[in-house]
Amino acid sequence: MSTTTKQNTFKTINPATGKEITSHTYMTDDQVKESIQQSHKAFLKWKMKSIEERGEIIKSIGKELQNYKKELAELMTDEMGKLLSQSEHEVDLCSSICEYSADNAPEFLKNEKRDLPSGGKGIITYSPIGIIYGIQPWNYPSYQVLRYTIVNLMAGNSILLKHASNVTGTAKLLKTIFDTAGLPAGLFNVMVIEHEQSNAIIEHKLVRGVTLTGSPVAGEKIGEKAGAQLKKTVLELGSNDAYLVLEDADIDLAVEKSVMGRIYNNGETCIAAKRFIATEKVYDEFKEKFVKAMDALKVGDPKKEETELGPMAREDLREKIHDQVQESVDKGAEILCGGKIPNGEGYFYPATVLGNVSPGQPAYDDELFGPVASLIKAKDDEDAMRIANDSRFGLGGGIFSKNIEKATELAEKHFDTGMVFINSFGLAEPSMPFGGVKDSGYGREHGGFGMKEFVNVKSIMIMD
Repeated sequence: MSTTTKQNTFKTINPATGKEITSHTYMTDDQVKESIQQSHKAFLKWKMKSIEERGEIIKSIGKELQNYKKELAELMTDEMGKLLSQSEHEVDLCSSICEYSADNAPEFLKNEKRDLPSGGKGIITYSPIGIIYGIQPWNYPSYQVLRYTIVNLMAGNSILLKHASNVTGTAKLLKTIFDTAGLPAGLFNVMVIEHEQSNAIIEHKLVRGVTLTGSPVAGEKIGEKAGAQLKKTVLELGSNDAYLVLEDADIDLAVEKSVMGRIYNNGETCIAAKRFIATEKVYDEFKEKFVKAMDALKVGDPKKEETELGPMAREDLREKIHDQVQESVDKGAEILCGGKIPNGEGYFYPATVLGNVSPGQPAYDDELFGPVASLIKAKDDEDAMRIANDSRFGLGGGIFSKNIEKATELAEKHFDTGMVFINSFGLAEPSMPFGGVKDSGYGREHGGFGMKEFVNVKSIMIMD
């Protein structure tokens, strides 16, 4: 890592107004090196703490998040444009992750004893390995951080965070919250850095694991760089999740949940409902009600209580999704509502529904990271399942059906995704594993699984 003498700065922008919030300064290479050393020294002490001792501090973080709830929620909304009510819910989710992890870590990480076939005894331990480097996106500025940080702290590791630059303020505020809660210095360091510096962190011998939430393209690059260093990775990548409206679905429920599943977090969610596949029998009714509901959504200031859809997080993201809409239309799709960039300040984009969606269009093949829904007609339930799996992605998906037994069987045996939601839409649950397959990545977070992703599963064999 070369020494950087010049410190570059960058600005954060409020997407609802297009105006500057503040500016931040990138770290020097020497500061990065110092942070890594500090993180390793903190780890050497932290790993010797009992799980119960770690849990007390983790619970304190959960409580401190509530003390900072108003400030943190407003900052997240200012930096990335999500509805203020959803920012508040995000803080609550972060606190619940702290509580769940602290309560359940003693069971998840306890030693296992086994009798050896050759005689003697075996002990399996889950030992911390060191510094875990997380590269996180902007769409859930607090939750994405807490999701990997808390379980790894509980496991005894230390954390480096490279957050998306447009939510740098949130990253720094989280550091303040962790410090205020009593987390020992060095265990959670925010790295305000550029790409070359990030690559050097991945290569550093003291960094033992890398986790990324981002696009498949980013996943390929980070996976390759970490793999070249023989370092474990967890990659939570994008998706174009399909939601099936089967022949026996409650259409009004399907419409209600589908709208929320598409526009929650302004539609900027990896596990958002994106492709809506309705069977021929119910297609027309679902289409009419779904388009009407999407078209009626109130777009505006994310801090106003009546607003249902806020702005896109950045101007370039709005341009990208509009280009995807236009390309889909050029290749045969039909705009059923929305699809036009509005005049005025901020990076707003209307709730949009595309019909006549077919393979070869971005609306069918790719991830639409914003409030744009793809509507697809299937012949029957079997055809709907086929279309759902006709994707290079496999993060989540949904099924609307009154026959829970049938829907559950489809989810278990046929849906090629990491998560399936029946008569609902995708939101994280700390007690359930989170992650995908295919181009949506690998590894799991939540549900105890994330706590064991970056540990040394150690075998100790004792012969009597």
